Amino acid sequence: MSRDSDLSLDALALRRRRLLQGAAALPMMGLSGLSFGQGQFPTAKVNTTKLAVTDTEVTVGQLHSSTGTMAISETGSIQAEQLAIDQINAMGGVLGRKIKVIKEDGASDWPTFAEKSKKLLVNDHCAAVFGCWTSASRKAVLPVFEKENGLLYYPTFYEGLEQSKNVIYTGQEATQQIIWGLDWGAKEKKAKTFFLVGSDYIWPRTSMKIARKHIENFQKGSVKGEEYYPLGHTNFNSLINKIKVAKPDCIFAAVVGGSNVAFYKQLKAAGITGDKQFLLTLAVTEDEMTGVGGENFAGFYSSMKYFQTLDNANNKKFVEAFKAKYGKDAVIGDVTQAGYLGPWLWKAAVEKAGSFDVDKVVAGSPGIELKTAPEGYVKLDANHHLWSKARIGQGQLDGTFKVVAESAELIKPDPFPKGYQ
Repeated sequence: MSRDSDLSLDALALRRRRLLQGAAALPMMGLSGLSFGQGQFPTAKVNTTKLAVTDTEVTVGQLHSSTGTMAISETGSIQAEQLAIDQINAMGGVLGRKIKVIKEDGASDWPTFAEKSKKLLVNDHCAAVFGCWTSASRKAVLPVFEKENGLLYYPTFYEGLEQSKNVIYTGQEATQQIIWGLDWGAKEKKAKTFFLVGSDYIWPRTSMKIARKHIENFQKGSVKGEEYYPLGHTNFNSLINKIKVAKPDCIFAAVVGGSNVAFYKQLKAAGITGDKQFLLTLAVTEDEMTGVGGENFAGFYSSMKYFQTLDNANNKKFVEAFKAKYGKDAVIGDVTQAGYLGPWLWKAAVEKAGSFDVDKVVAGSPGIELKTAPEGYVKLDANHHLWSKARIGQGQLDGTFKVVAESAELIKPDPFPKGYQ
């Protein structure tokens, strides 16, 4: 062999070492993908249901609103899911196959979500889809996923009261967010009277139904008012006048998307600020804060399971990788982090099952643990929801949140709590 050939082999070996070192530096959920290959898992064995799986590639879908009023909330999920997929591909993919992504825009319109979900499953034969934000969009696509036997990883905190074989819910349900948050408010802020306000669709209305039952039946408190406004609504002056008259101990809010910007700016302009009024929201994360502005939310509280300021080694690596990819000013909210978990949970289930077939992936999903999730350790329950901790964050002037409360243990997901249906 010539000296030139020796140099080429040395260069290749060095390049391979650097690639492996680079992969090791990523905040990954595990390195199992490096050990899988097509020889061990031939396509005929791992794909028996005509999914878009080849010897070298597996196709998945992303279905979020990159336009419309919900884009302010959903952009982070798009970014986080792509980051996870990039990291998984850097370590060898899933069962030795790189992940290819087909992105579709639900455009903040529920019929469009249903139409795009059918395209991803029927035309594109996606092995999994990561997507939706609002419950309205999830309810719109659910019949399609169940009919076509697709697999959706849904990242948003939601009202619960649902469980589907075809959905993995990586956000929190009502017991982990609404009920825990209200209990914290009653204990720490002595809140007994509440004014409920939300956007006008299924998630806020169902969430407030659960909240009202908890306040009246379990906390023996009272609801002084309850109002709903269309998505994209921007004039809250009438609502604010009603709140001033009612003088509730707590404004409990589930206003979503771009409406949050107008809502919190108008609250401040009316003199309703965090130093004077206790407000607890289910729908403002760091993503929304980019539009709302820390100066308009400072002192108010959010009930979430994740905040970008969480102080743990997993989260520091995640935040560093996210900002390296999307810029130093990029922010990470609760649903963004839950979106990041989706591809990792799917990868773990596929490799546990040794197959991309949806039925086998679903069967292999319960009990999966992610010990390096940015929010901390989580595990997937048999009911397709995650065991997670609940947290309360107080808004800061700089647009971040200070974590002021955290559940002592992981909370077992209970999408059908007794007494709330």
